[in-house]
Amino acid sequence: MRRRVVITGAGTVNALACDVPGTWAAMAAGRSAIGPLEFRDVERLSVRIGAQIRDWRPEARFSRAELALCDRFTQFALAAADEALAMAGGGPDPGTGVVIGSAAGGIATWEENYRAVFEEGRNRVPPLTVPRLMLNAASSHVAMRHGLRGPNFTVSSACASANHAIGLAFRMVRDGAAPAMIAGGAEAMLLFGGIKAWESLRVLSPDGCRPFSADRNGMVMGEGAAVFVLEDAARAQARGARVLAEVAGFGMTADAGDIVAPRPEGAAAAMRAALDEARLAPGDVDYINAHGTGTAANDRSEVAAIRAAFGPVAGGLMVSSTKAMHGHAIGATGGIELLACLMALGEGVVAPTLNLTRPDPDCDLDHVPNKARRAPVGAALSNAFAFGGLNAVLALRAA
Repeated sequence: MRRRVVITGAGTVNALACDVPGTWAAMAAGRSAIGPLEFRDVERLSVRIGAQIRDWRPEARFSRAELALCDRFTQFALAAADEALAMAGGGPDPGTGVVIGSAAGGIATWEENYRAVFEEGRNRVPPLTVPRLMLNAASSHVAMRHGLRGPNFTVSSACASANHAIGLAFRMVRDGAAPAMIAGGAEAMLLFGGIKAWESLRVLSPDGCRPFSADRNGMVMGEGAAVFVLEDAARAQARGARVLAEVAGFGMTADAGDIVAPRPEGAAAAMRAALDEARLAPGDVDYINAHGTGTAANDRSEVAAIRAAFGPVAGGLMVSSTKAMHGHAIGATGGIELLACLMALGEGVVAPTLNLTRPDPDCDLDHVPNKARRAPVGAALSNAFAFGGLNAVLALRAA
């Protein structure tokens, strides 16, 4: 028997705020966290802006022993999971599983130890370097911290990682593989090596993120984590848990085309698949949180995909990108954007697309420009599209 799956807890650490209430307040206010980057060798970069977490104090959250084992991305995941579980209430079932998405994992640990070996000439690195940098460190530490013995793994699909993780967790709960799952994404790529690599692709903006605007010139990177508690709806009801939203469907496809250039057909197919699984008609959806990176190719391709998937009702949809606020957090970004969907579904507040000053004729949907909008939202999609032509779309219903 297929179960209904609901979200009962959410947690986050991102450049807007280090908790969910603060993030929702910032999104509703249309506040951007993008600013000058601060880290070693930033002066050697051509692009020096990002959505960086400024007030992160790991020593106040973790013991010295924990910090020795936990890269920055793992720290973000642990803090977000702690908040999500506290919000969900009740002791987690030991059979609960964990799946966290990340594109780069412990890249800060990689960089730190490469510098030690190649720049400083050291012959050894710390003995726990491998468990600190491995991609599955975050999901493993979340399970160990909370005694969760259910299915546990990591998803790495570039910018679609968090949506793939949440979508797979949804199906595991739905199909009875676990009573509940902790799922989301974590990323900490704002350091010299991380920005230098993306800089070489020539997709980064030196002066700001402007999704769907005719004057956009690229994406701006961010960092952080967002983690959710997904559980069987009957279980949640029995224990009196507050339901934030229902995860009703998930669609994932591959373009099987170019490694970096998106194709509208693949994204449209993922949206249709999510709608079909959720048993939603195109006209049932009120809001789409767009992938909306602020690059010319991505924004135009996504709008074309939405028009293909939704047909004549596309013009009536609210379609906003929140990346101009929290940056593109790569493997974590789908999780942070899911928070915007939960705000729309639960509070009737649709986060805006900031910096949309000159509408692109090819991006002609209702992009909720510059100011949040109050509107009833009964169903929403959250889009995530990645290099490799990978598409992952979540369909949600209001609680």
